[in-house]
Amino acid sequence: MKNCHKQIIFIALVTLNLYQISEATVSTGNFNEDFFITWSPSYVNTSFDGRTRSLKLDKDSGSGFASKEKFLFGQIDMKIKLVPGRSAGTVVAFYMKSDNSNSDEMDFEFLGNVIGKPYNLQTNVFVNGFGDREERIHLWFDATKEFHTYSILWNIHLILFMVDGIPIRVHRNNADKGIAFPQWQPMTIQITLWNGESWAIGGGRKKIDWSKAPFIASFRDYKIDAGVWTGNLGSCRATNNSNWWNNKWFSRLTPMHRRLLNWVRKEHMYYDYCQDKRRFGNKLPKECSLPN
Repeated sequence: MKNCHKQIIFIALVTLNLYQISEATVSTGNFNEDFFITWSPSYVNTSFDGRTRSLKLDKDSGSGFASKEKFLFGQIDMKIKLVPGRSAGTVVAFYMKSDNSNSDEMDFEFLGNVIGKPYNLQTNVFVNGFGDREERIHLWFDATKEFHTYSILWNIHLILFMVDGIPIRVHRNNADKGIAFPQWQPMTIQITLWNGESWAIGGGRKKIDWSKAPFIASFRDYKIDAGVWTGNLGSCRATNNSNWWNNKWFSRLTPMHRRLLNWVRKEHMYYDYCQDKRRFGNKLPKECSLPN
């Protein structure tokens, strides 16, 4: 089965590389140039060349950083090595968010684990300040041993969450059916490490073991291939060679990506808001009845 996993990942990465036909990438690969520290500067460690950065969490504080630019549509890739050992209750968040009270947001949230158990990954989408669109999976590899690539592809058609090029979630633009979709608010890229023990694992039953602190997560080799916000909504929504992500080709999954998504959902998903009738009083959100 491990060899099968390796083969799946290889195929996905090849396909992903074929997808990316952008004329330009806006990132430099240098955290010092593209990001600024938002929380606890002494807990943020950056390599001399600016290519690698780590965040620290202990009982006193977490830490974080965010992009200097705002973006509207594109693809963001971040290589992350997650907190090793017993990390239950810690939350490593890699997400995009707008900066007003009715914010839009797209989240990767890594919820930690206990030793011997797979790492828990939650994705969520907020529109106009409303979320409650969580999906959770167990990662199928040890995310603490090596760096893995986590990606958000966001365009006028959909939001696609990927792990090492493998689709794990599709959130479609069904605005024409009266379902809100994040498409009007530019967002910054944000990365944080913080204490989420009140909810992250088992509804808060698994607390952080502070004797294992400090908790460290590391980041490198990011890629930002996205529309930099300059106040021109039309240019961000345009379909052209620069905005490759808005091409109709990216409005749907390839057959291979569809098979990979189905594999993730069948073998590794353990929570889907669209299956939680108790939470929504047997009235599931409208998009749950639509194909993804």
